[in-house]
Amino acid sequence: MDIKEILSKCDHTLLSQSATWDDIKAICDDGIKFSTASVCIPPSFVKEAKAYVGDKLKICTVIGFPNGYNTTAVKLFETRDAIENGADEIDTVINIGDLKSKKYDAILYELTEQKKVCGDKIFKVIIETCLLTEEEKIKMCELVSKSGADYIKTSTGFSTAGATREDVKLFSEHIGDGVLIKAAGGIASLKDAEDFIALGASRLGTSRIVKIAKNETPVSNY
Repeated sequence: MDIKEILSKCDHTLLSQSATWDDIKAICDDGIKFSTASVCIPPSFVKEAKAYVGDKLKICTVIGFPNGYNTTAVKLFETRDAIENGADEIDTVINIGDLKSKKYDAILYELTEQKKVCGDKIFKVIIETCLLTEEEKIKMCELVSKSGADYIKTSTGFSTAGATREDVKLFSEHIGDGVLIKAAGGIASLKDAEDFIALGASRLGTSRIVKIAKNETPVSNY
């Protein structure tokens, strides 16, 4: 697969706690240069980043990140605030404790309300697969599909493991019509990227593919 096609599916990501505006500006520059699907950045940088990139690049941010146990009211406020600041895409973390307690109605309500706030903005749901049983992953495919969310996403990249090929395959077998898949966490090579796309992922959360592209692209004189 051509690296440009892979880059077009990447949410070029920087969510480090120590990220500075200079760091965020640099990944925005990379996102524009390499035509990534978006940059995924902390909420505190969304307004400044959107003003910087304008319509040249989509800005994605995270809600309830990385643990997901904020109250629904807080997540709704975070979502609304992010969109008002210019976010084009929202990646939210589910309440994993609610899932393990089988509070399915609470999860569905939260996701449905967040999707309402998002309106026509892309809404992705992070379920943190490394902490879930197969039964729980399948249940989340059902709940995400019912909620109207646009994507189900494997991982935050901040827990015990990231995306696996097995989980992306599982998603592809259980999500509803129209729901897309985002694989994130540990995508370190073009082979990884190609495998996840072949298994059904439409988006990849990673910073490493751009780094690979930089090494393959001749240095400009300008």
